[in-house]
Amino acid sequence: MKMKTFAQFKKASMKRPGVRKAMEDTDIEFQLIEAIIKKRAQKKITQKALAEEIGVTQSALARFESGRGNPTLSFLQKVTTGLGLRLTVK
Repeated sequence: MKMKTFAQFKKASMKRPGVRKAMEDTDIEFQLIEAIIKKRAQKKITQKALAEEIGVTQSALARFESGRGNPTLSFLQKVTTGLGLRLTVK
């Protein structure tokens, strides 16, 4: 059996309706996390410094950035405000 690359596996998997829907449902979450991580890195702010500034623990911020949490809207507002961003929900 020939091994597939991840790109090949993903392309084949996306043809399955259940997989495609699951990916679409989580896509916005990962885009938000990626944007926040990029902005924090751009501003050269550590997780610890941002966490202290917004009043959360560094571990809570790390869980959020790794996608292992289910943040509240309040948490997202704290993070975005701490980075000088404005959270807009459409």
